[in-house]
Amino acid sequence: MKRLLIVESPAKIKTIKKFLGADYKIMSTMGHIKDLPTREMGVTRDPITLTYVAIEKKDKTIAELCKAAQSVDEVYLAPDPDREGEIIAWHVYEEIKKLVKNPKKIYRIAFNEITKSAVIDAIEHPHSIDMQKVAAQQARRVLDRWVGYEVSPILWRKITKGLSAGRVQSVALKIICEREEAIRAFKPEEYWSIHGLFKNGEGQLLAPLTNIGTKKAEIPSEEAAKKILADLQKAEYAITEINDKKRSKNPLPPFMTSTLQQAGYNNLGFSVQKTMQLAQNLYEGIPLGDGTPVALITYMRTDSLRIADSALKSVRDYVGKKFGDAYLPSSANVYEKKSKTNTQDAHEAIRPIDVSVTPDQVKAFAEPHQAKLYEIIWNRFVASQMTPANFAQRQVVIKGDKYVFKATGSTLLFDGFLKVYNVEEDDAGEDEEKVKIPEGFKKGADLDLKKIDPKQHFTQAPPRYSEASLVKELEKEGIGRPSTYATILKTICAREYTTLEKKRFVPTELGMMVIKLLNESFSHIMNLKFTALMEEDLDKIAAGELDRDKLLNEFYINFEKDLSAFKGSTGRASQPTNLLCPMCKEKNLAIRFGKAGEFVGCEGFPECSFTSNFARNEETGDIILVEKEKPQNLDLACPQCGKPMREMTGKFGKFISCSGYPDCKYILQNKAGFQCPMDGGDVCERKWRGGTFWGCKNYPKCKYALFGDIEETPCPQCKAPALLKKTDSKTGVVTLSCADKKCGYQR
Repeated sequence: MKRLLIVESPAKIKTIKKFLGADYKIMSTMGHIKDLPTREMGVTRDPITLTYVAIEKKDKTIAELCKAAQSVDEVYLAPDPDREGEIIAWHVYEEIKKLVKNPKKIYRIAFNEITKSAVIDAIEHPHSIDMQKVAAQQARRVLDRWVGYEVSPILWRKITKGLSAGRVQSVALKIICEREEAIRAFKPEEYWSIHGLFKNGEGQLLAPLTNIGTKKAEIPSEEAAKKILADLQKAEYAITEINDKKRSKNPLPPFMTSTLQQAGYNNLGFSVQKTMQLAQNLYEGIPLGDGTPVALITYMRTDSLRIADSALKSVRDYVGKKFGDAYLPSSANVYEKKSKTNTQDAHEAIRPIDVSVTPDQVKAFAEPHQAKLYEIIWNRFVASQMTPANFAQRQVVIKGDKYVFKATGSTLLFDGFLKVYNVEEDDAGEDEEKVKIPEGFKKGADLDLKKIDPKQHFTQAPPRYSEASLVKELEKEGIGRPSTYATILKTICAREYTTLEKKRFVPTELGMMVIKLLNESFSHIMNLKFTALMEEDLDKIAAGELDRDKLLNEFYINFEKDLSAFKGSTGRASQPTNLLCPMCKEKNLAIRFGKAGEFVGCEGFPECSFTSNFARNEETGDIILVEKEKPQNLDLACPQCGKPMREMTGKFGKFISCSGYPDCKYILQNKAGFQCPMDGGDVCERKWRGGTFWGCKNYPKCKYALFGDIEETPCPQCKAPALLKKTDSKTGVVTLSCADKKCGYQR
């Protein structure tokens, strides 16, 4: 009997192939094969219908799947076990159902891990496509399509071209912008701290002033600090209390998607997108030992903390044998997500498939970053099924008149799970202050104050979001799904709504303006609670508790009203400032947007035509006018007209052009040392919003292009004239690869 098994990613094929016999042909959809059309809405209302078309360049994939399905007796649809995977399975089913010998022999299977037992078990227990999951995915897609396709064109008209709005993306951007507004509005306040160094014959101890009488010590100024210092110099000190207690520190649960993304960022320095890509590699399989791919972790898109009984037994056996009974709890540790909102329990937590495959074994074969991610997944999973760490905690209370100093220290009595996983970033704030209490410090003992250390401080503005802290905030608020976070973060940067400065999200003026408009006109969909509740409703559709069309129609009724009002408002959007126009001295300046980006212009335009570049004060957020850089003439003649060349600043940075513009439009370009392989034209370096690229001078007739840096070395495999060059910013390792993906050459 011939069988066809269809997976989502081609990387899984080698791993699965070794489990199944020659009767099975394994093919890949390479992601989605169909979607809503790109140039039209693709969704009608009353009744709601969706029009699907083949994704660009997927016609060949669909044809190959259909041809293969015709020649087999059974088809197993095995895309990823989530909503996106379910819609892919349904799209494949719709394409092949009329071509197979028996449509009843088309099965949906799913597995949480790519192991022989999991794959065989899935084949032995097939099921039909879950149309409720399909409906939930469709509802999400329609909601995003309505918001994106209806709102984005209006943003183009009101601000500038190329903008987009997104139901979840815009709410994430709103969180970043609100934090920026809080930073700009923040006014630092002065406060002081005082530490005393106390000593007796047995040792010394540094302790902070915590109380004055029964009240918390609050020192607002230097004057107040000096008054306290004068009192402290006169006082006599003694230890009035020594409090001893034991404290346990429990292990952390295994990873789910969001916590893995945070740990990847905080502990390994990986972006959210990189963490997910590496996890995908580990899930699909890494060649170990004999070169055969071995799947190392369970499915990486999950927000469940559940662990299969077989995995619990395996890890408990491992802990008992490796570390001894003292490290093994009497029963398995069970974890629940703190917030049960938006929890999908279809998959387990992220864990190693085989706990006996240790990080050291993987290091020998995997790429360094893959090995590092596997190590923290393995360590955290094993530690999650170990006993707590135990500490002895001692607090010393020192009094001098009404002034109270307290110091707390702890000693590790038993390391427990810390033997395997001891990462401070995961539970910041829970670690004990590293204070050593001298053994000779006893209750009632007199102490000498050897030194007083007063320090001035200022309250700090709330920090900007990093990738990790933004993911944490999105999860806390129930915004989106952990599996979508990487795409959200990528989109808001790609659209130039934010920049990353010192690994923190800083909204651009464009991003702030977009959110201002959306907040004013679409308060309903920009509400964080509304967005979180929508996620719950999508879960209800997947569970069969809510009708897809009922949800969509209710959403559109309010959305349509807001949309109509937004369309009706006229004029280009601008953001008023408190700066008086220096030209007319009558109107204030406002932030506006043009082809070259943001600028400030007089609100009295067209009567007053003043414009200027500007910057913001990093601390206060105030607008500062920046004088436009004047073109600099160079000692270089234009090869076309002979006039001097000059250095200019444009939208994408500096460039050199003829000073005779607009009569002469010559621009100096950096030419490659090879001709275009398509039409023989010159290949020149160009700049665009995404960076630099090399393209044929005969564009748009010829569309040959290489995006990124290049090395002018012919590809050894396909003889392409140049290789793409990528340098790892951390390691400095240079990777050269062929731009032709079909060639696949890389070194």
